[in-house]
Amino acid sequence: MLAVAVAVVASLVQGRLQDIVNEPLHGDKKVAQAAPVEVAAIERGPIALQRTFTGALEAQAEFVVAPKVSGRIEQLRVDLADTVIRGQVVALLDNDEHLQAVAQAQADLAVAKANLAEAESLLTIAERELQRVDQLRGRGVISESQRDTAKAEQLAKQAHVEVTQAQVSRAQAELETARIRLGYTQVTAGWRGSGSERRVVAERYVDEGETVSANAPLLRIVELDPITAVFFVTERDYALLHPGQRALLRTDAYPGESFQGHIARIAPVFRETTRQARVELRVDNPELRLKPGMFVRVTVVLKRVAEATIVPEEALATRDGRSGVFVVAGDGKRVTWREVQVGIRQGSRTQVMGDGLAGQVVTLGQQLVDDNSPVSITAAN
Repeated sequence: MLAVAVAVVASLVQGRLQDIVNEPLHGDKKVAQAAPVEVAAIERGPIALQRTFTGALEAQAEFVVAPKVSGRIEQLRVDLADTVIRGQVVALLDNDEHLQAVAQAQADLAVAKANLAEAESLLTIAERELQRVDQLRGRGVISESQRDTAKAEQLAKQAHVEVTQAQVSRAQAELETARIRLGYTQVTAGWRGSGSERRVVAERYVDEGETVSANAPLLRIVELDPITAVFFVTERDYALLHPGQRALLRTDAYPGESFQGHIARIAPVFRETTRQARVELRVDNPELRLKPGMFVRVTVVLKRVAEATIVPEEALATRDGRSGVFVVAGDGKRVTWREVQVGIRQGSRTQVMGDGLAGQVVTLGQQLVDDNSPVSITAAN
């Protein structure tokens, strides 16, 4: 029993001695163990602040084609997805009644002109009679009352001429109105503005043979080149946007492709319900591949720094509520805490601003170290 106890004590003593031999010493104190860390190089170069917004495409311009008169649709000359030229006739309405109205107006004008000719002839006769009476009165043959009667007749004929002239003018106006209404039976796509001369039929609301009333919608025609991308921004990004700013647009319809555009308009007010402002992006669409209603993702560079100090995002650490990084010393055996101001974040890269930022920074193992801690650099997996 005594032999067993001696053996146990001897084993414990030997183990302690071995620990003392293996324990590194520095004076009378232990030397701290080097913490294993992974590091990455501090870079210098350009970095950009980007934001990606979701939105939808809208037509640059659109309008609804509607007839100005009622009638039966005899012919639709365009259909869905057809190209339309400015001023092109897109539909024809039954014009029989309007042709008859033109004929009636022409006949009324002819009658009015005939009445005018008759009135002018009677006026000429009345004026000659008045001249004859004046001559006879100078000889003392005709009395003053007879002369007054002739003058009254001349004035009446003159008034009649003026009335018939007004009737001719009215008949001419009615004829012109009838011709205009006849022209309305040819429905044209006549949009205004300095945009494209060609647009596309987006919707058709009626079929041939239907009877429509005045101002009833027939077709919706849209302008697709250029096209407008609409998205909304919050106050955080609003001040960083400006008209003319370039942007990149992507859509699920064409995976792997991107389209260039620029900001055309920014709303001067925020919507009270969402606290967001509308932004319109102008995108060239010469092949008409982009269509209104498509869901899009718009990437805009809000800010760019040409020469920045850049570290990996995972290199950032927090000590006492302040952001910083651990910079590896030149000999690679210790790290120094450097407080930084964080700037632009671009993916996994982050701009930092501060003193003593050169060399390498710790990207893994920050929780094991503090300022001036020894480290052991390990290779990243």
